[in-house]
Amino acid sequence: MARRERWVLVSTLALLQAATIATGVYAVRTDFSLAALSKQEPRPTKQPVARPSVPLVTAGPVLATGGDGPLPPKGTLTRQLTDALGDKALGSRVGAVVLDAATGQRVFADNPDTGLTPASTTKIVTGAVALAALGPDARLSTRVVQGRTKGSVVLVGGGDPMLAGPYAKQTTYPRPASMATLAARTAAKLKEQGVTRVTLGYDSTLYTGPSSGPGWKPSYIPDGHVAPVHALAMDEGRRHPARNQPRVSDPPQVAATAFAKLLARYGIGVANKTVRPAKAEAGAPELGRVDSPPVYALVEHALTYSDNDLSEALARQVAIKEGQPASFDGAAKATKQVLERLGAAQGVSVFDGSGLSTRNRISAGALAKLVAVAGAPNRPELHSVASGMPVAGFSGTLGNGRRFTARDSKGEVGLVRAKTGTLNNVNTLAGFATDAQGRLLTFAFMADKVPVNAEPVLDRLAAIVARS
Repeated sequence: MARRERWVLVSTLALLQAATIATGVYAVRTDFSLAALSKQEPRPTKQPVARPSVPLVTAGPVLATGGDGPLPPKGTLTRQLTDALGDKALGSRVGAVVLDAATGQRVFADNPDTGLTPASTTKIVTGAVALAALGPDARLSTRVVQGRTKGSVVLVGGGDPMLAGPYAKQTTYPRPASMATLAARTAAKLKEQGVTRVTLGYDSTLYTGPSSGPGWKPSYIPDGHVAPVHALAMDEGRRHPARNQPRVSDPPQVAATAFAKLLARYGIGVANKTVRPAKAEAGAPELGRVDSPPVYALVEHALTYSDNDLSEALARQVAIKEGQPASFDGAAKATKQVLERLGAAQGVSVFDGSGLSTRNRISAGALAKLVAVAGAPNRPELHSVASGMPVAGFSGTLGNGRRFTARDSKGEVGLVRAKTGTLNNVNTLAGFATDAQGRLLTFAFMADKVPVNAEPVLDRLAAIVARS
């Protein structure tokens, strides 16, 4: 198949992904192989394997099996990547690794084992451990339970930051749980009991410790990059659902106050003018509940849009599942525990789930390996890491009109699927590419002493892998 025909094929697939996401519908496919298509061979026979209910979304070109073609010529790839790594825009500290996804063999390595600041490529780690620990089908629940005294109720945060407030437009994928739905269900249950007026409290004690992360800059919350991390929040702590700025200073209080108004809308008066914290009793009767989308969809969203709030929530949920405190420290310990079970802990040291922390260190070799683990055919529960990565030139943080637009990378639009990372003086890119022979490769390119902006060089490096 000619190169242009291959580009048209994969570009069409990526556009179809965008259309299905926009409508909130996914076509689930687990036998996709670009290599088989590009060589016009019959599709491989689908083997029965234990899978989660929605294991892998065919969301673009560089996803599944790979390994169908020969490895790229090592000398040529090494020469081209080495030349690109000499670009002064990358600064003085760079790590670069390319692996064969099927075997884990290193195809290229330059400073592969030095821990570098990963920025938002940390979300690859968070997504992988969340899927491994929680399972793809787990959900985060926000509940209302009866309080300790007659006529009192407690709104209990379950760690779902995407809970939609009363003014959120339900147009995104995945469709979030709705606070209005929770209020309607709670009101209906109370009316069944003959109750039309209550006192309301809120419980956000599921999470512990500081609400901002170690190594976070003081400006992150005021500038709207992330909200204070709490177990109860709506609209990811945004004062206006569609805007990052400003973030509210007390997400649980704001969410509970909004819930009180919604109860009134559904015919349940709230006696107390100010809604205050209240600890829910263990085993208290439940009056209403709404559940988040499944974890696989949350991971996809967090990776595609580099969602800091959702990533921190997923990290806390991993801590709870692993028996650690639901804090930044507990999440870091839990992440290490899960990575050790995956055989991917070496070279990874993280202090938060989003990558905002300047203390995080991940080597290029470790990051490229974890991408390969997440895409392995025998780990279907992790495949949402792959389907969540933006497609070059089409979606998420690679579809913003600034990436893969230069002459040395625009020819590979649609052929790279990767997670971006950006902090001051830090640019990283890690993901998948299917080379010209149909071989699935993983890569990690990291620079953390960047003078200004190295994104075009990272795009060029990924494009070299894709056309090798």
